[in-house]
Amino acid sequence: MSSVSGRVEPELADEFPGLRLIWTAVDARVRGSSPAVKQRLRELSDRYRGAGVVAMRTQPIPHAYRVFFRQVGLDPDAARIPSEEAAVRRLLQGGFRSRDALADALLLALVETGVPVWALDAGVADVSSLGIRVAVTGDLLGGGPGGGIPVPEGQLVVADSESVHATLFGEPAPGHVPGPRTEQIVLFAIGVDGVPAIHVDEALWVARDVLKTT
Repeated sequence: MSSVSGRVEPELADEFPGLRLIWTAVDARVRGSSPAVKQRLRELSDRYRGAGVVAMRTQPIPHAYRVFFRQVGLDPDAARIPSEEAAVRRLLQGGFRSRDALADALLLALVETGVPVWALDAGVADVSSLGIRVAVTGDLLGGGPGGGIPVPEGQLVVADSESVHATLFGEPAPGHVPGPRTEQIVLFAIGVDGVPAIHVDEALWVARDVLKTT
């Protein structure tokens, strides 16, 4: 699998040395998950119990994301990091629920590695300029010919030269996520200081593998 480093605005790279965006593209469509993927989710569900979820925050990768959240002014006990959010949802729902091949691929990558991965429709993403920057006045989430939602100035965002796709650690704009007509998907993962590069690459590999084999 070939993964590519996105651009991190120089000021952010200086302030947060470990912050990075890594992406890869995969030819795939959004469709139903295979029985094997659903079974994999059930097996992962069995590993998550109440005590284990509470102890997650002391593990190196969740701890690194919690530290970063505090560095950017977020309370990780209120705005949970992605892996803890998924674990809490599992407890509330009684298991990791299968939705479709893409959603399941992203969930498996997150649960198995602790590294969050998101997806964009390759048709709306300029991967040559994809990266992380600070929002400026006039930025619109999902902005483009159809407009978008104003993004507060100073917010960290995932964007390219054409539009803002998501706030950092937020879900991509609805019109930018892969849909029934998508033929190529851009997967991107966010790493922070304390998260080894091999884990970020593994998260992308897990998601890509599920999409290619489902």
